Amino acid sequence: MSEQTGETVTLYQAIGGDAAVRALTERFYVLMDTLPEAARCRAIHPPDLSGSREKLYEYLSGWLGGPPLYTDKRGHPMLRRRHFVAPIGPQERDEWLLCFTRALEETVPSAELRKIILEPVTRLAYHMQNSEEDAP
Repeated sequence: MSEQTGETVTLYQAIGGDAAVRALTERFYVLMDTLPEAARCRAIHPPDLSGSREKLYEYLSGWLGGPPLYTDKRGHPMLRRRHFVAPIGPQERDEWLLCFTRALEETVPSAELRKIILEPVTRLAYHMQNSEEDAP
């Protein structure tokens, strides 16, 4: 809440709005595409990451309290169901979190805001795991 106006400030606004969400998403996919330690996570994604990039950007925009771009275009996220086609084991989950954490650290200056965002994202990553084994 803003002390001066009494208005609630969303995470979307607090981190810098559209430009910040776009930067976070872009950095996430650059890291996933280039970090050797994220190779297994990268392997379960399509060769062209542009569609994945756009979907994550849309999802994060709404999830952080900005425009509901994802739901406006695609309906309810049903994230686990939509990702069930990809084998997500502990290693893929941890590699995804590594990329997201690094992208967050590099694009969101506030440690407090990063912590607020990362806690539910980490829970979500664990929820998305659909295999006890790593993908081949």
